[in-house]
Amino acid sequence: PPFHLVDSTLREGEQFAGSRFTTNHKIKIAQMLDTVGVEYIELSSPASSAVSLEDHKLLVDLNLKSKLVPHLRCAKPDVDLALQTGVKVFHLMFATSPILQKYSHGKSIDEVITRATEMVSYLKGMGMEVRFSGEDAFRSDFEDLKRVFTAVLEAGADRIGLPDTVGVATPFEVYDAVKRFRTLFPQAQIQFHAHNDAGCAIANSYAALMAGATHLDVCVLGIGERNGITPLTGLIARLYSIDRSSVAKYNLKALKPLDEYVARLVGVDIPFNSCLTSPTAFHHRAGIHTNAIVRSAASYEIFDPADFGMDRKIDVAHRLVGKNAIKHRAQQLGLTIADDLLSEITWEIKTMSDQERLNDQFVDDLLREAASGQRRIKHLYATEGSTRPIN
Repeated sequence: PPFHLVDSTLREGEQFAGSRFTTNHKIKIAQMLDTVGVEYIELSSPASSAVSLEDHKLLVDLNLKSKLVPHLRCAKPDVDLALQTGVKVFHLMFATSPILQKYSHGKSIDEVITRATEMVSYLKGMGMEVRFSGEDAFRSDFEDLKRVFTAVLEAGADRIGLPDTVGVATPFEVYDAVKRFRTLFPQAQIQFHAHNDAGCAIANSYAALMAGATHLDVCVLGIGERNGITPLTGLIARLYSIDRSSVAKYNLKALKPLDEYVARLVGVDIPFNSCLTSPTAFHHRAGIHTNAIVRSAASYEIFDPADFGMDRKIDVAHRLVGKNAIKHRAQQLGLTIADDLLSEITWEIKTMSDQERLNDQFVDDLLREAASGQRRIKHLYATEGSTRPIN
């Protein structure tokens, strides 16, 4: 189904522990997101600080293709500040769960409806695009959400938002909730925002899409409050693996430099299990795997690394290596080595690796010496538990 990505690195990402984006950082991130092609870029409220307000104006002046969207309370002073910046899309929010009604704002659902509809009507009267989100939707009462969403849609809201604010929902619950509201409001756009507290952010976002969501929130590296939200590359990976054409509208090769840039800014490495852009995303090691990979990459890869500006790596400097991986490495180096000698080299690498950590240079030197006729092979005996190389 058609969908739009709402990147929240400049809003949710600002809430990540240790994050502090300068004006120049924000400009570069926004430009890089625009290069990727995300449809919306969400911004922190201009009421957050004097610099935030000025940054909004500077970002609007960039004239990006991506729509810039401030994240706002249903408070007229905040909305009026955002209007000064020249944005045309507005994200309004109000907590609707009993626990946040009690401990966050102290308002009843009737008061939430009054405030929300006033701001929606105010903005729609000026022709703005408006989303209203019920914060903590998955701990909110369904009937309360139904009343609130009915009211804001009648007031003219373009879109309703279902955020899993504390990451409590399962994919099944997300699918059920989005499906119910899609049935109730067939003409409305539905936005979904998934926190990753229980590790379900990507799965929940995909479930929301399958149930009828039209807008999905993401963040570079998944950074955000606590342990963050749905990562941009993670959702792209999920969608690409099912239907490559569904993400053809995005510049996939722009994802890696974007992840690397934001990672530097917030002082983290790209996690090893980060989809697509991790240094190990296309790294193959086990002999059985590498034996198949050198014949057909599709045997153990569901992505083409070239589509993402990434390279495949076949690791050969370890005890799990197979002869075919060593042969493949020799071919990469332009070397011709007889099969029996390749078997001996593989055996030596395995035996040496049982004793110490090896590196690629060691293997390359071994192959070059063998190819030149220098028989360095010493026929070392295996330690207990080692096996002969597998052809």
